[in-house]
Amino acid sequence: MNLDEKIISALKDLDYKEATEIQKKAIPIALKKRDILAAAQSGTGKTAAFLLPILTELLANKQPNKPILRALILVPTRELATQISKAVDDFSKYMEVESIAMVGGVSTKDQEKKIAKGLDILVATSGRLMEHLKNGTVDLSSVTTVVIDEVDTMLDMGFLEDIEKILPSVGPKRQIMMFSATMNQNVKKLAKEFLTDPVVIEVAQQRSAVKIIDQQIVLVDEANKAAALSYIIGSKNYSQVLVFVNMKIEADTLVEHLELDGLPAGCIHGDVRQTARAKVMRKFKSGEIRVLVATDIAARGIDIELLPIVVNYALPETVTDYTHRIGRTGRAGNPGIALTLLSVKDYKMMIDIEKELIINIPRTEVEGFEATEKKPRLFKARPKQLSVKKAEARKVSKKTGYAKTNAPEKKPAKKKKITKRDDNRSFAKK
Repeated sequence: MNLDEKIISALKDLDYKEATEIQKKAIPIALKKRDILAAAQSGTGKTAAFLLPILTELLANKQPNKPILRALILVPTRELATQISKAVDDFSKYMEVESIAMVGGVSTKDQEKKIAKGLDILVATSGRLMEHLKNGTVDLSSVTTVVIDEVDTMLDMGFLEDIEKILPSVGPKRQIMMFSATMNQNVKKLAKEFLTDPVVIEVAQQRSAVKIIDQQIVLVDEANKAAALSYIIGSKNYSQVLVFVNMKIEADTLVEHLELDGLPAGCIHGDVRQTARAKVMRKFKSGEIRVLVATDIAARGIDIELLPIVVNYALPETVTDYTHRIGRTGRAGNPGIALTLLSVKDYKMMIDIEKELIINIPRTEVEGFEATEKKPRLFKARPKQLSVKKAEARKVSKKTGYAKTNAPEKKPAKKKKITKRDDNRSFAKK
């Protein structure tokens, strides 16, 4: 792929052996400075697919004096910004590259000082970047490469207006690469607005992305989910478990329950401050806490090597969110388990997910936590049976084409005799 030896050396240190499909397709095109619209699931190696070409360009055009901002990477969440910033450090191990993760929840003053010293790569959430642009503390005019990662998530989270304000601040001679888990109409519309003759790359469709993950379903009553989860984690002796919930209060309540059951746990969601979220993540990765409970938005960008199991404590609202959740395990070809605790209220949603992904996940129960809730009747409606008399009435004559009927003809209604009184009333109404 014509990558510099300094980059190759860093990849060897990281035990990279062979390029993934998205890397094989995207890197050569990115090196030609073409705009890219790529659909690839999380865990397919797309971070390297856009970072390696950026680092290659930096090596070719590195200025001897103060660094010049050349690359902007926009992401939907703080966790993903932190993850990509760390990847920049790893891939540029044998290079001199200045970068920053510009996110909310931390001091803007510290970020301003870092920017003033000079940057090569800026990884940012749109909200905090908009603040710096408004205050005039960052200049994007020298940027030659823009990456919008998880663009479908950014649009779902309502960041379209931010993107439309940020991109015009970038110099006119720029390359834009958009990476998305899904290629929906909103993503295509944004690409049409800002990309010039883009190369479209699609790999790892939803249906194929979940094949290597061992998906399991445990039927359990809604009221027993927390107790069943504690029992499963303890009996299977899972050392690291990522649990997904839908609501912030559900995350807080579940952490309290797990702690009372002797399972060290922590949670991340929108109301948890960035410093606290970073602390919980460090503890989870180091093994200090055993269970991490997260909402979907907060979990965007969580990347943990060899995470053994992901649990759907509650099903998400979309198939895309389901595949994103279970994609936190089974990464880079490693085995993983995706367990769903399924109660009656989510039966229909689970059937819809299986139908979309063309899979059939076996249902099991845990002894002592068997489901007792009344199961919904999932059946196909039978066609209505007509009575013999009505069926005969609907037969159509081959000769005339009219419906035959043996029913007696209706007698015409008798005309009402109009009295003088009725006639006067009718005249009065007119």
